[in-house]
Amino acid sequence: MSLHLGRTTFGNIINKENVLSKEEAEKIFTTWVLNPKLRLHMKQVAYLMKCWAAEKLNATETTQWKWEMAGLLHDADWDQWPDLHCQKIIEELEARNIDPEIIRAIASHGHTHFGVEPETEMDKMLYAFDELSGLIHAYSLMRPNGYEGMEVKGVNKRLKEKIFAANVSREDINDACQRANIALNDLIAFIIPRQAMVK
Repeated sequence: MSLHLGRTTFGNIINKENVLSKEEAEKIFTTWVLNPKLRLHMKQVAYLMKCWAAEKLNATETTQWKWEMAGLLHDADWDQWPDLHCQKIIEELEARNIDPEIIRAIASHGHTHFGVEPETEMDKMLYAFDELSGLIHAYSLMRPNGYEGMEVKGVNKRLKEKIFAANVSREDINDACQRANIALNDLIAFIIPRQAMVK
């Protein structure tokens, strides 16, 4: 099964800055995503995206929501329509005249699958957070105290164990860090305390 999108441009530039309201995004999220584990993953990635925009880019609330929205909806169609993963949510957002930057970030969060290279900072950070967030959460589930007391070195140890969270691509994590020009340890240190806040 190929999820290749067959295109690299999305949306219309005249819709720049158009976003869903939080209520509209939440409705897609709750009606499309029924799996509680996937919902948690998407909420965690959304929060990481929002925090990055706020803390690293000193972004306005409007821009923070754009980043958060990309994270919240990046896997929206995976639960019910895995054969149309990425395609269905992209078409939905294009039909709603949403900012192309948000749509493109979603389209590029798995470039080996969808054929869209991460180019903008939003693209790169969604790609970076997606895989690593999942591995760190898996690690929290095997620890007696979850995220409490979790250290970067513990995550690194799990990264080296190929059988741990085996579906998480170590190659993608390293590639994402290189593209975003961020050290792996710094990214892990950013994720742990913030992701711990999302239930």
